Amino acid sequence: MNSKFFDLKKEKQDRMINAALKVFAMQGYRHASTDDIVREAGISKGLLFHYFGSKIGVYTFVYDYSVRYMTLELNSVPDTETNLFAFVKQVEAARIRAMKGYPYMQQFLNRAMIEDESEALLAIEEKRNILKTFYENLYGRIDFAGLPSNVDGAKLLNMIDYTIKGLMTERFLDASYHPDMLYEEVCSYLDMLEGLVNTEKE
Repeated sequence: MNSKFFDLKKEKQDRMINAALKVFAMQGYRHASTDDIVREAGISKGLLFHYFGSKIGVYTFVYDYSVRYMTLELNSVPDTETNLFAFVKQVEAARIRAMKGYPYMQQFLNRAMIEDESEALLAIEEKRNILKTFYENLYGRIDFAGLPSNVDGAKLLNMIDYTIKGLMTERFLDASYHPDMLYEEVCSYLDMLEGLVNTEKE
């Protein structure tokens, strides 16, 4: 990757990054093409290759950029927050902040976690392991002790994760994505689940 990329105006940098995030998030590495990326970014193919060299060069850069950017936002979640539902709201608020500048960043990271193309896997393996460890440590703060005895905390967390990913995917596919509205929708599901869990305690 050519470090002169960072000499470009921030608007142009973000336009190129967002184009790559969108194409890789929606199509996966195998089916994504640099033609789609340059069309989305409104730049020449020559310019893309000048800064990144190849498709894998673009992919590696945006993955590294996304991991750094997202973990920076997620580090703002207070260490003292251990309640499952309040914690997830804090995490989603941090993700939404990142997605206000880079709408497809979380979708891209989700897609990268299930990427099976060997060229892409080899290129991001180290950073993917770093992100996995980061998430394990982050979610390790949750205290499941306050949940009813008949509620499996890990399964409940998985259910919440599937719900949030499903909502996000649905909003992008039907072109109704708006960060603040998505956050409100996620919170409404969390509040409903918390109400049901609390009913079990009574």
